[in-house]
Amino acid sequence: MPRVSRQLFHPRYWLTWVGFGLWWLMALLPYRVQMAMGRGLGRLAWRLAKSRRRTALRNLALCFPEKSDAERLALARRNFESTAQAFFETGISWFWPRWRMCRLYSVEGLEYLQAAQQAGQGVVLLGMHFTNLDLGGKLLCQSHPVGGLYRPHNNPVYDYMQLKGREHLAEPGSIISRDDMRQMVRRLRQGGVVWYAPDQDYGPRRPHVFVPFFGIPAATITATSQLMRMGRAQLIPFTHHRRADGSGYDVKVYPPLTELPSGDETADARRINQFIEERVRACPEQYMWVHRRFKTRPEGEPSLY
Repeated sequence: MPRVSRQLFHPRYWLTWVGFGLWWLMALLPYRVQMAMGRGLGRLAWRLAKSRRRTALRNLALCFPEKSDAERLALARRNFESTAQAFFETGISWFWPRWRMCRLYSVEGLEYLQAAQQAGQGVVLLGMHFTNLDLGGKLLCQSHPVGGLYRPHNNPVYDYMQLKGREHLAEPGSIISRDDMRQMVRRLRQGGVVWYAPDQDYGPRRPHVFVPFFGIPAATITATSQLMRMGRAQLIPFTHHRRADGSGYDVKVYPPLTELPSGDETADARRINQFIEERVRACPEQYMWVHRRFKTRPEGEPSLY
């Protein structure tokens, strides 16, 4: 569990504490009220967040050239609503009690995780950056132990609350810094499950290869194959989608991608991107299009943004 220190109560962080207090109060509201507030916040963000709006529209133009401008515009608007709803979903995942959260979802495919556990084999849980990723991971860990990753925050109060929130209703010590490869491998070799999402552009300094994502060469990290190899682990994907009728979430665990690792990191990255693309096409409005997925380009190629 995260440690409480005197630094957290310095006056410069009082406003941060107030913000978290308001966030906690909003999390007490009925689920459908929170989702309606999220849609309203998303419509406001669409008007104000011009840079993010341009990024989302550019990503959709690159990935869905077969759609008309009007179709992509409508998709981008829904995506902003989904992204804003994720603010409230994160509050749900950090603050709701187990009994309330368990009413919110169904889960399919747990037998694949259970089979790996019975065999004493670790699992790299292939995550994807759908907007409700915090809540999706928390819902799954209500049914099966899952270790998650987090990026330390410069604000110590936010960092404390983030770590505390992600460990809420999870195993103590199950949240690992995303740069602590040694701890991830140790957990995998102990037969644990580690959530890992390689579907963002982490910059040119991280080991990567260029493989297609929606037909565009995308910088894709090779750490997934390395984790599997060093942790002697399976790769099992999962998704988490908000239901169209507003009643909650469908969490799905897929069969292991048994052909990985192949010994060829480029081929592995290509297969992973292909699988993720298939899942995104099934629910594009809930994917994180505000991220500049194609910002790192092969040498000599111009920026796509």
